Amino acid sequence: MRKLVASSLFILLVLSASFAQDGKKALNTASRALTAFNIDPTSNKPKLKEAVDAIREAQNSSDVNSTVKFWETKGEILNEVATQIMTVRQLGLGSMDELPVVDNPAYEAFEAYSKAFSMAEKKFEKKDALKGLQNLQTILYSLGIYDYEDEKYEKAFQSFNAVIETHDLLKANGEASSLDDPTAFQDQLFVTGLAALNAGYKDKALPIFEKLYQTGEAKAAVYEALYTLKSETDREAAYKYLDEGRKKYPDEVSLLFAEINHFLALNQLDNLIGKLKTAIEKEPDNLSLYTTMGNVYDNLYQKESEGGNAAKATEYFNNAMDYFKQALEKDPKGFDANYSMGALYYNKAAAMTQELQKLDGDYTKEGIRKYEEKKKEIFQEFDKAMPYFKKAESLDPNDANTLIALKEIFARKDDLATSNEIKKRLDVVQAGGKNDSSFFKE
Repeated sequence: MRKLVASSLFILLVLSASFAQDGKKALNTASRALTAFNIDPTSNKPKLKEAVDAIREAQNSSDVNSTVKFWETKGEILNEVATQIMTVRQLGLGSMDELPVVDNPAYEAFEAYSKAFSMAEKKFEKKDALKGLQNLQTILYSLGIYDYEDEKYEKAFQSFNAVIETHDLLKANGEASSLDDPTAFQDQLFVTGLAALNAGYKDKALPIFEKLYQTGEAKAAVYEALYTLKSETDREAAYKYLDEGRKKYPDEVSLLFAEINHFLALNQLDNLIGKLKTAIEKEPDNLSLYTTMGNVYDNLYQKESEGGNAAKATEYFNNAMDYFKQALEKDPKGFDANYSMGALYYNKAAAMTQELQKLDGDYTKEGIRKYEEKKKEIFQEFDKAMPYFKKAESLDPNDANTLIALKEIFARKDDLATSNEIKKRLDVVQAGGKNDSSFFKE
């Protein structure tokens, strides 16, 4: 039994030694392949892939991956992969197909150099690791920009944040950093915050933007970002950032639009009108501003109409119509403007229908006359709405609200055949399907 145990231990030791030897051999292969690549990068592209494959193999050996040399070598190899990617994208030299496939080489190089630094005991080892990180900063930033442009925000955040972490480590050890200039540091914080925000890392984005805000020199987008992040829990409290940002950057359109959306969300229509007029002055060709203004006036019209204030209701109705008309003059094929104009007349007719119901039941000659007159007025408003809804349906045959309105109008006009056809199309949409073409042609 003792012999069996001893024999098993011997086998394990042999295997362990063998794996260690394989790991060291792979590390040496990786180092030699990288050296060969650096001698002639143009002709020796396959050597870079060989270096990546070998360093991956070496990492499986615990005797090897516990050494500073391994992590330093890994950092150098992946740094070179990242550099080659940057060369292809910036200068158009070479091809991505010639390079080894590594998901995020710059960030992986950052992790490797950081590991080497944390493990280093000798002064020259720490110096080498810091030098590698120092050289890596620009590459991390560049690849982060590419990922951001490609909408790979998670990877962009990783790279951008690594630039900042590298800066902190370099400064803690008395070394120069690409972020030594205060403006460069603020800019790096800003792009890192934007990447975090777009990646959905709100918990990481918030402290970054708060830090930028506290400098007193924050960009307009910082105020907008803080409003966006904080409005999820307290919209009213978050408004202070918009208000402050608007005062500091009165010509910044993005802040103005954020403020418009803020008041829309709170349904504070009176506050919106001045903001929208300012926005239209700044962007006179932005059709959504005209339809939004028209809808604001439409809502105010309905509010005053329900309150019995006929004069004010008429004023708001005319204002709504004016802005919808302006939008249609700029783009007759605008769906929102066509639908909104139709809805304006439709809602007016619907409100008048309630008045008609009050006249129902009065069978006197005068009562019947008033009933017929009111009914005629209602149909006139529905007739005014009809062409706009038809146009809207021709532009988008799958908008449920348009189909509902058309179905109702045709039913009221006793055109049941058309009303039923529209209903069939509505049923398709409400069942989650799509109508292949419009019922009404342009």
